[in-house]
Amino acid sequence: MNESLKSAYDAIIVGSGPNGLSAAIALRREGLNVLIIEREQSIGGGMRSAELTMPGFIHDICSAIHPMSAGSPFFQTIPLQEFGMEYIHSPIAAAHPFDDGSVALLKNSIDDTASSLGEDQASYKKLMTPLVSEWPLIVSEVLGPLHIPHHLRSMTKFGSKALLPASAFVNNYFKGEKAKGFFGGMAAHGMLPLNYIASAAAGLTLLIQGHIKGWPLIKGGSKQLATALASYFISLGGQIQTGVQVNQMQDIPSAKAVLFDVSPKELLRIAGTKFSGFYRRQLERYRYGMGVFKVDWALNEPIPFKVKACLKAATVHLGDGFEEISFNEKMTIEGGHPEKPFVILAQQSIFDSSRAPDEKHTAWAYCHVPNGSIRNMKEAIEKQVERFAPGFQECILSSHTMNTKQFEIYNPNYVGGDINGGVMDIRQLYTRPAIGISPYRTSAKGIYICSASTPPGGGVHGMCGYHAAKRVLKDVFV
Repeated sequence: MNESLKSAYDAIIVGSGPNGLSAAIALRREGLNVLIIEREQSIGGGMRSAELTMPGFIHDICSAIHPMSAGSPFFQTIPLQEFGMEYIHSPIAAAHPFDDGSVALLKNSIDDTASSLGEDQASYKKLMTPLVSEWPLIVSEVLGPLHIPHHLRSMTKFGSKALLPASAFVNNYFKGEKAKGFFGGMAAHGMLPLNYIASAAAGLTLLIQGHIKGWPLIKGGSKQLATALASYFISLGGQIQTGVQVNQMQDIPSAKAVLFDVSPKELLRIAGTKFSGFYRRQLERYRYGMGVFKVDWALNEPIPFKVKACLKAATVHLGDGFEEISFNEKMTIEGGHPEKPFVILAQQSIFDSSRAPDEKHTAWAYCHVPNGSIRNMKEAIEKQVERFAPGFQECILSSHTMNTKQFEIYNPNYVGGDINGGVMDIRQLYTRPAIGISPYRTSAKGIYICSASTPPGGGVHGMCGYHAAKRVLKDVFV
């Protein structure tokens, strides 16, 4: 072991993703001696950027657009801008083009968004206005472990809609196919079939965030968020050690508490012998969801979308309507590979010139695939882009792909390519990774889990780490 790791600490964090960094910051703010251990040479987990296609083209490896980061109650307490991080907001947060040449647009204004939804303009305003107005009251409760809410009325208003299947939600609140398809694209971020209970939650949350904080990208790449968080932690007196592989508890220096920013699978591998049989069996039964297949492109010019409004949006959803998106997500969870997959696409270089050489561009896109799939979906994804942007393939200079296995090699937390840290359905929404008084405690004294496999789940928001740190403070340091 490295000599620098032999001293004792109050708390050690294993893993430096957004939740590991957040847990470390929350604990260090309380004056504790905190060390982060990271197996890679660079910190960040899903918040990394690299030249994947050609020199000079900066691509985000996983997280690319940051509505949950911008809206994170914990991140808002950190002076990220003072440590070099800058959000960039595109004029339109997200665009959803349709085969008929129309488009639905998510903008900061509820009224402006509603105006793109045709016959459902009034319905959208009636639905979203109170939810957006009351979101500041409940955001910390939505993005946290299960508990009795402080603002019961507001939480009930949100929860009664969020717990619906997306299929029921669109039929309850919308008449037209445009609004239904628009919401379907939002809900599909949750990586659940749209007929599952609570599959509306992701769609509602993303819409609300779009109206309150937008869907920004990060200047220079997502790595800049990781760098800012780490720099702030170090400014507080925290320590980070990279290039340290943890295979067993003996690889970790002595500490009063160890928090793992890892998947249940990794937690079992490292510390499984420390746990009770009941807790170990729960981790063994933990369910992982759909994986992703991702393509990055270096482009000679911006994507030639037929609908020009798409060029004002950093995020574009590609899937004609609700029925198509719903059919594809259902096929995927059942082990199939849709011919026309729903594609989430980001085009950061239009708004951030640091991402590519002069007059060149980048693009980033993924589709959902069965967990562990190694099928190459590049052609299917490019056909979907071409469907809405004829001539796209002629713009490609170079490309880079990652299948589910490659995602898991890059980050073992992405089991089978599941970037959400496990299925976020009603059975596993608040009981992730195991049933217990606190989801962050394990059955072993002093060992905690703080990854996206705990509430509130996936997304670059740091709230899993923050809540785990609060639990540790109550259990160990009161």
